[in-house]
Amino acid sequence: MTKIRIGIMGCANIAKRMVIPAIKNLPNEFELSAISSRTSEKALKFSKFFNSQPIVGYDNLLDRGDIDAIYMPLPTGLHQEWISNALDSGKHVIVEKSFSLNYSSAQRLIELAKSKGLLLMENFMFKYHKQHQLVWRYLQNEHIGSLRLFRSQFGFPPLDSSNFRYDPKMGGGALLDAGAYSIMASRWFLGCDQKVLNSVLFIDPDRKVDIYGNVTLQSNNGIISQLSFGFDNFYQCNYEFWGAKGRIRVEKAFTPKPNEVTQIVIEKQENKTTTNISPDNHFENIFKEFHRSIIEKNHELHYKDILSQSKTLNEIREKALKIQL
Repeated sequence: MTKIRIGIMGCANIAKRMVIPAIKNLPNEFELSAISSRTSEKALKFSKFFNSQPIVGYDNLLDRGDIDAIYMPLPTGLHQEWISNALDSGKHVIVEKSFSLNYSSAQRLIELAKSKGLLLMENFMFKYHKQHQLVWRYLQNEHIGSLRLFRSQFGFPPLDSSNFRYDPKMGGGALLDAGAYSIMASRWFLGCDQKVLNSVLFIDPDRKVDIYGNVTLQSNNGIISQLSFGFDNFYQCNYEFWGAKGRIRVEKAFTPKPNEVTQIVIEKQENKTTTNISPDNHFENIFKEFHRSIIEKNHELHYKDILSQSKTLNEIREKALKIQL
C-alpha cells in the first residue's frame, strides 16, 4: 500500500484531540511528516507530543518536497488563501468544514484543484460512522414506511468570547459551523440538490455573526427537512426520520467519540427498539477514504459534494438576508 506523506497546517484543538491521533493510527496509509503553526511555541508543543517535525509558518510547510497532502484545520476565513497555496504547491488537501465563505470561492478552488489533478475533501467525518450506514439500510428497506419528514438539531451553549467562530472575517457564525452538519446530513440522506424553502438567521448585533438559525429544505421528491442550529442553545446533536409507519432517531449524530457506543432508536405503533452501535472511529474512516481517493484518483465525487454543500449554504444565507430586509 502506498503511504501518503501528510503535513498538518495549524494546531487547532480538533487536530490534537481527534485528527492527528487518527492519522497516527493509520500507519499503512499515512506518514505524519510535519506539523506547522504560525508560532514556534505551538509547533514545538504539538510536534513533541506527536513525535513529528515542527515547522514555523505555513509557507515553510508547503515548501517541503517530502509532503504529498495537507490536513487543514484553519478557520473558514483562511481557506481561500491557504487551500489555493497548497494546491499551487502540488498538495492534496482535506480541510475542516465549512469549506469556503461562499459558493464563488468554492468554485474557484475546485477549478484550481481540477487543473492540478489534486484532491480536495471537506472533513465531514460523521458520514463515515457506521451508525449512519445502518440508518441508510433501514431507509432503503422502508423500515418506517415512506418518509414524511427529516429533522435535525445541532447546537450548544455560548463559546468563549475570544473564539474565532464569533469573528466574521474568520468565517464565523453558526450556519457555517453547527448548521453545516445538519445541512450535510439532509443532503446526504435525501439528495444533493434541495430547494431552500425558508431560512432565518439571528445575527448578534455586537459580534455581527449569526449565532442561531432555522432552515427548511425540500428534496426533489418532496420530503421536507427542518434544521435548527446555534451557538446560544441547549445542547442538541441529533437527527430523526418520521415515516408513515414509524420514526428513526439518532441522538449522538455528529460527534460520537471513537470509544463511544451510540444508539439508534426506532419507534413504531406497537413497539420501541433501541439498537446499540459499537464504537467506530469516523475520523480514521474518513482519512481512509482520503487515502483511497488519492491513490485511485477518485476526485470528482468529492468536488461535487463540496460545490453542492457550498451552494446550499449560499442560498440559505441569501434567503435569510431577504427576510431580514
